[in-house]
This record gives sequence, C-alpha cells and structure tokens, in this order.
Amino acid sequence: MTRIALDPFVRDLDGESAALRAAGPLAEVELPGGVHVYAVTRHAEARALLTDSRLVKDINVWNAWQRGEIPMDWPLIGLANPGRSMLTVDGADHRRLRTLVAQALTVKRVERLREGIEALTNASLEKLAALPAGEPVDLKAEFAYPLPMNVISELMGVDAADHPRLKELFEKFFSTQTPPEEVPQMMADLGTLFTKIVDSKRANPGDDLTSALIAASEDGDHLSDEEIVNTLQLIIAAGHETTISLIVNVVEALATHPEQRKKVLNGEIGWDGVIEETLRWNTPTSHVLIRFATEDIEVGDRVLPKGEGLIVSFGALGRDEEQYGPTAGEFDATRTPNRHIAFGHGPHVCPGAALSRLEAGIALPALYERFPELDLAVPASELRNKPIVTQNDLHELPVELGCPFGHDS
Repeated sequence: MTRIALDPFVRDLDGESAALRAAGPLAEVELPGGVHVYAVTRHAEARALLTDSRLVKDINVWNAWQRGEIPMDWPLIGLANPGRSMLTVDGADHRRLRTLVAQALTVKRVERLREGIEALTNASLEKLAALPAGEPVDLKAEFAYPLPMNVISELMGVDAADHPRLKELFEKFFSTQTPPEEVPQMMADLGTLFTKIVDSKRANPGDDLTSALIAASEDGDHLSDEEIVNTLQLIIAAGHETTISLIVNVVEALATHPEQRKKVLNGEIGWDGVIEETLRWNTPTSHVLIRFATEDIEVGDRVLPKGEGLIVSFGALGRDEEQYGPTAGEFDATRTPNRHIAFGHGPHVCPGAALSRLEAGIALPALYERFPELDLAVPASELRNKPIVTQNDLHELPVELGCPFGHDS
C-alpha cells in the first residue's frame, strides 16, 4: 500500500482528497512530523468505523505512543493527546461527560440562542457597512470569525477580553507550522488560560455552560478539574473553528457558482440546501485525529492493524462517488438526499452541530440580504489555505461588498 504524505501547507486539499479516495477505503498516510497512521476515505466505511467499539480514543493503545515515537513537541500533539475530556474517552466515561454538554446543546436549547445570534449578526453587519466603500474586505476577519467566537464565548461564559489571546493560542494549536520548541509552552498557556476561566466561574457562577459543568461536579457527577478545563477548551476550539470555515466556504461556493447563487438570492434554492451541500462538498473539517484499533479491523479488502491509529478524512469521503454518485465532485445546492456526515457519526458525533447550523442559517441570509452584490475580490484560485491539516481554513477571504441593500449606488 502506497503511503500518502499529507501536505503540511495544504496547498491542494481537493487533489489530496482525490488521491486518498483513489487509494481505497483505507489509506496509509503520513502526518506532518513523519507520524504514520491510516485514514478512512469512503463514506460507508467511515460510518461503520465511527460506531465500531474496537476503535477507541485511548492513546495508550497506539503502538507508536507505546514505543515512544511520538514526541511531546510534535505540532499535532494537542489534537492527538488533548487531555481527558469527552473527546478522549469512550463508553460510560464518555456518556457521563457528553450528557452534561448535550443537555446544554439540545436543538430546543440552541434555538433559544437565536435572538442573541441575530443581534450579534446585525452588529457585525453594521460594522461591515461602516467600512470604507469600494475597498476589499477580509470577510473572514471582519464577519466569519467574530460571530462564532462571540456566540460560543457567551454560551461558555468566556470574557471578550480573552478573545485575542485565544485566537493567538488556537492559531498555534491547530497549525502544523508551529515550531516544535514552542509547542509545550503553547499547550501550557492554553491550560493556564482555561484554568483561569474555570476558577473565575467557580468564584462567580453565571448562566453559562462552564458554570453548569462546575455545578454538576459539585452535585455529584464527579467531573475532575482536568475534565472541566479540557471540555471547555474542546467546545470553544471546535465550536468556533467549524462555523468560521462553514461561513467562509459557503461564500466561496456561491461566488464560484453564480447561477446557483442567483437562485438562492431569488428564493428558488433554500439556505438549508446551500449549507448542507457546503458541509458535504467543501467540509469545514478535512481530517479528524485520532482513533486506535484494539484489534485487527477489516476495512473493505484491507486491514487496520491492532494498535495503529486511524484518522477520518472527511474531505475525501464527502465527495465519495459510491455515496453521492457521479456528480459527487460538483457543488449542487439542490442535491437530495444529502446524507453527509460532516459533523461525524456515532457516539462522538459533534454535539454542537445544531448550533453551527443555526449560526450559519442566521448569518448567511442576513449577510446577502444586506450585501446582495457581495463577491470575491480575487480569483478563487488565489485563495490560500492555512497550514492546518485538520481544518479546511483559509488565511483570509477578500471580498467586495458592493452597495448595501437600500442604499443609492
């Protein structure tokens, strides 16, 4: 089996995803830093593996970890070994940790956030409208980033004053280009920051999920301080990164498919279809690290060996022709059915999926209602991905806003 090295600079994600699919449902890959794992690249096999109890999150199962081959300064160590949380445990421990979070992120509870998200969206649109007319705008920095960060921070009770430091640390956390000598300090700084937030909420609890986790622990659910801190970090990291990429990717998709964009703006195609097709076609999460095989597992005509690591290559399986037919590589906002698994599947499915969909479903229609002429300020071929192998994330999204609706041209 030929090993495919994932490009740490993510210069051609589509080409890399195609190569992974061509390698079969189970591909051998090399992560940045020379770490060898396997990747599942097809939809059906991924669904099966994501519910397979023989795959666990316990890093101690990993042969390479047991042999001491994974250094603590590996740039992706924070994703492979992020500490004890619902992301890294299975079975009863996972259910215990996840239940508390899931109760706060049910569809009904998330829907209660609608009014606040609408207010934040309108405030962001006012700031966009106040920018100098006729000049390109980085829509990611000015709109796609602040909205999800503000929403998840409000949900978790994080002070806005911490946002700049969080942005700086998460940039290093996800990047494959973080110098190895900076990784241990970055991980320590993240732990210190989130410990400070938890300590603050313990002293002054509020109506937020962090306070609820602390209260649950004190009421007998036995969450350790480490579990609370790591859960907070996990939710904030995943809760804003995915939605940022979703908003950015929708804007790019509509800009590069003007016929469909026209139908969306005319109401012929619904925003739900646009969002779901973008999640499939240009998924926010390109690869998810990492599960470990407790025994040999057959995957198609191949075997994932016991003790080896498995990543889920969502960028590859989202365009799997065996699942989506011969048009799998095309963006089609009218596609139905569209049973993608961009938010995962099985016990570890993303608990924030409903929140991400709600944010995008509010922000995007409002953005295009305010700026119906919005378009890319550079050719799509000039857009560049950030060096993050797990997130499908652009450095920036330069756009021309055009005349705001209701204003003279």
